[in-house]
Amino acid sequence: MIVLVRKLPHRGFSGPPRRLGHLGEVIPDGRGEGSMPPHAGGRRRGPGSWSTGILVGACIVAAVAGGVIGGVIVNAFSSSSSPGGTASSSGAGTSAHTCLVTPVARETLPSVVTISVTGPSASGTGSGEVIRSGGYILTNNHVIAAAASGGSISVMFSNGTTADAELTGRDPLTDIAVIKVSGENDLRVIPVGESGKLVIGQPVVVLGAPLGLSSTVTSGIVSALDRTIQVPGEDNQSALLVDAVQTDAAINPGNSGGAMVNCAGQFVGMPTAGASVPSSSGEASGGSIGLGFAIRSCLALPVADPIIATGHASHAYLGLQVSSLSAAAAADGAAEGLLITGIDPSGPAQEAGLRPGDVITTIDGEQAVRTDQLVSVTLTKKPGDKVEIGYKRDGQTATTSVTLGEQPTG
Repeated sequence: MIVLVRKLPHRGFSGPPRRLGHLGEVIPDGRGEGSMPPHAGGRRRGPGSWSTGILVGACIVAAVAGGVIGGVIVNAFSSSSSPGGTASSSGAGTSAHTCLVTPVARETLPSVVTISVTGPSASGTGSGEVIRSGGYILTNNHVIAAAASGGSISVMFSNGTTADAELTGRDPLTDIAVIKVSGENDLRVIPVGESGKLVIGQPVVVLGAPLGLSSTVTSGIVSALDRTIQVPGEDNQSALLVDAVQTDAAINPGNSGGAMVNCAGQFVGMPTAGASVPSSSGEASGGSIGLGFAIRSCLALPVADPIIATGHASHAYLGLQVSSLSAAAAADGAAEGLLITGIDPSGPAQEAGLRPGDVITTIDGEQAVRTDQLVSVTLTKKPGDKVEIGYKRDGQTATTSVTLGEQPTG
């Protein structure tokens, strides 16, 4: 059995590596299946409610508890891997399974930073990358969460210089955050690749600060695509890592928020979680076992853009509360699917004619069996997009087109 753990901030070598979680540890949702947490919302030099789209958990997040901050993904992934392939032609200087890592590292490391965070009750280190001129740096929400309610964030660049950073905004639903350093006008912005075109077997390089070791480089391949992983989130809520890239490149605590790049040095993913084999006592062991997971850049950057513009993310909104309904448990001959248990009376689903008690049977033509399918809709589509919902009511089947709204911020 494999335990999946988040690759979280690391405090440094203050003692033996802390364990990252416990086998079989279950963190309850807190609101019942189909709920989601509400939206959260100087320089130095040196060497070293209905506030959600569908009211179900979203991408991976982490509550910060200090030191090596641990958590367990209690449900292994339900996954559907895309067809395999060899290296992408976008990676210059590659063979079928290798990158010329030296030039990739040389060109990319100046864009990758080590992030140190100190908060009221926790501290740790993680990674990030410069995504825009003006000092904007992308990272994971769980890397900076300790300082979200008061604390300090500092950044170390690959040349050893450091600068203070401020939190621009964060999105616990997708575990994405943006910080900003001022007075640094010559930072190298990481080039962005087409993460939607990744193929299984394609070489990738991972850069970050595992265990606080800045400018660490590892390499591997894209092991699988389209992984959907349920994890514990903030405030005892379940969360999802949607459409994740799986890799065998070594990813360890502290790599979170760093960069996965292709062989052309282009940003294609942000390392966020990894797997661990449990010990004989059932506890998660430390270290990489070649099962790491990254958020695609094509999903991360569209979340970062509105954070930079407004301080908060923008997500599509359905206005549904649902729970899974198995065929065996279905009453009155209802089909297996997702039972609508609550609905926003002024939301998009209500306007499309859906009602509490309806059973959603298909989503854009695919059979509806898991609540995370609706989460994927709100995270991969934009407000104004349409989604086709097939449903059953009083023994009759029907289809409706729902025009997605924008997630309320209140």
